[in-house]
Amino acid sequence: MGNYVLVHGAMHGGWCWRSVRELLSRAGHQVFTPSLTGQGEHRHLLGPDVGVATHVQDVASLLHYEDLREVHLVLHSYAGVLAGPVAERAADRLASVTFLGAFVVRPGECLLDVEPPETAHRYRALASADGDGWYLPADASFLAQWGITDEGLAAWVAPRLTDFPLRCQTDTVDFDPGPLAGLSTSYVRHTRPPLPSLDLSSGRAYDSGWDVHSLPTGHDMMLEDPQATARLLTRITGRRGSDTSRQPR
Repeated sequence: MGNYVLVHGAMHGGWCWRSVRELLSRAGHQVFTPSLTGQGEHRHLLGPDVGVATHVQDVASLLHYEDLREVHLVLHSYAGVLAGPVAERAADRLASVTFLGAFVVRPGECLLDVEPPETAHRYRALASADGDGWYLPADASFLAQWGITDEGLAAWVAPRLTDFPLRCQTDTVDFDPGPLAGLSTSYVRHTRPPLPSLDLSSGRAYDSGWDVHSLPTGHDMMLEDPQATARLLTRITGRRGSDTSRQPR
């Protein structure tokens, strides 16, 4: 059975993986769902010094201290930014990387570089107006952007969202792309609704020849349909090392 490390996106925490974690664990997998510094139950650690390097250290430290090997690293949304640096530091511990509706950056880029310009401008303006210039305030209005329309789910998710450091969106990421390129890599698109901000990233996945899949959910796949998300993850990681297709599934 596999070792999974599931890393959440902006404003979330390890809590968002609860149902997927239970499903994978029930199937016999070892599953870790760390909350990044300043997020989830670690929200008390939020500060203007928290950036991409902090979160890379969070993931790399988990791999080291738990002495994990043959890990299937699953990165949601913002966490895709961590892929290259984590692979550079710990490729020997990784079996595969899955970008789950995640952003794909190249060396020298930051998250806002791969967002549409109007989105990057809006986030900077929000941080300036309502986030003391250094954080993006968590707000239930983001749920509609992410496609969460179920009232019960929205009521559960909204109070758990956490303010997110602007620095995590503006820190450029410098890494050797070789280690990540050497790993089995997949991308999962979401289609109901899609998120236009991810068009560039999914396009890069196609261009790189990654195994591309899709789920008929909104951005928070693991919350909206944990069963389908868990099934797809086990199917993706079970195909590691086999021939892959560039067509969406």
